[in-house]
Amino acid sequence: MSFDLIVRGGTLVTPEGVRRADLGISGGQIVELSEELTAGGPEVDATGLHVLPGVLDAHVHLNEPGRTHWEGFETGTRALAAGGATSFFDMPLNSSPPVLDRATFEAKRERGEQKSLIDFGLWGGLTPLNLDRLDELADCGVIGFKAFMSHSGLDEFPAVDDTALYEGLKTAARLNLVVATHAESDNLTRHFTEQARTGGGHSVRDYLGTRPVVAELEAVQRALLYAGELGARLHLVHLSSGAAVAMAFEARQRGVDVSIETCAHYLHFTDEDVEKMGALLKCAPPLRSQAVQHHLWDELLAGHVDIVGSDHSPAPPDRKTSENFFALWGGISGAQSTLNVLLSGGHHGRGLPLEAVAALSALNPARRFGMQRKGALATGLDADFVVVDLGHEFELTELYDRWKQNPYLGVHFKGLVQATYSRGRKVYGQGQFDDSVRGQLLRPGR
Repeated sequence: MSFDLIVRGGTLVTPEGVRRADLGISGGQIVELSEELTAGGPEVDATGLHVLPGVLDAHVHLNEPGRTHWEGFETGTRALAAGGATSFFDMPLNSSPPVLDRATFEAKRERGEQKSLIDFGLWGGLTPLNLDRLDELADCGVIGFKAFMSHSGLDEFPAVDDTALYEGLKTAARLNLVVATHAESDNLTRHFTEQARTGGGHSVRDYLGTRPVVAELEAVQRALLYAGELGARLHLVHLSSGAAVAMAFEARQRGVDVSIETCAHYLHFTDEDVEKMGALLKCAPPLRSQAVQHHLWDELLAGHVDIVGSDHSPAPPDRKTSENFFALWGGISGAQSTLNVLLSGGHHGRGLPLEAVAALSALNPARRFGMQRKGALATGLDADFVVVDLGHEFELTELYDRWKQNPYLGVHFKGLVQATYSRGRKVYGQGQFDDSVRGQLLRPGR
């Protein structure tokens, strides 16, 4: 027997544990794991290196078509691959038009298949405008439905009120699809924003004060209540506080079908960094105090967080330039750094076992969203993996996203990505990309 590719001598991070073994790959799949493969084939020497499952980033904004100048599939997927990602799910905004029906889904799917370096799935939108199109989107193969419980920043993607959220969850439960919610109270955030702006507020601290943790908690509680009542599958995106994670985890203990996501920037940066770096770190929910971040890390280390994504959401420089912090586009560029934040343990070096890193970045999103051939180094699954030198500490100096306005630039990380393989083909290695590779559309295997 011969293989299309053999990865020899690496330390593999598998669901069963970390062990030294060889990987045998044929037809884009892992077909054998063994302490020493005897068959032949082209080889990659991974001696002294770690091999992890490729990152599945479930929360990315690539904005194509319509706002490709913000971020498109070509540059966005290069950044993802350089950071160890082999697949991702794209959010239904900020492309123009957003993905709210079959036509807009097909337009984005076509662009992805033309330009994406790695495999991709597409979220569909859940807004008051398209409640009658959710079946249509499900038939297209969306990963699930994304809803905002506060203003999205784009008028063409309005927030759900209580009725729209309830009806959307009800439909999604019938379709057995997940509803992902941006959980911040629209009433509270609008009220605090109006108060601040009326008083002349325009600073970083003024903005941070308009989106307190209580606004997140109120929305999380409401979404959990509806999902529990309806038997719906809920996914809480980018939770910024340990208190919100604890609330969601407690609901899951009671039987609510909820998955919990946070993002790398909440684990690495705090509100003090926003004051230093400004526009690069504006996001919603905002970055929190060090005490809140410590609680978030405690919840993560306790196993209460399921998924860590990037929420990569760039914008052109003119949208990131203003003396008024409220006027700046809210979105952080981070597609390239999620794996490194987890390997490095955030700014304060909180240690995560490698099995937990692999679960948070690959296995858990694959399982939650029905990616039956993704997420782990195991026979029968796609040969999606990243080769990492854990002994190599480095400063991030080379960026591959569209605008390179990136808060991680200059950060010192642990674990240099040596190469990223998608279905057995090397898409990235040592600053070079194989632009002949194209990703495939992923649909949930339900």
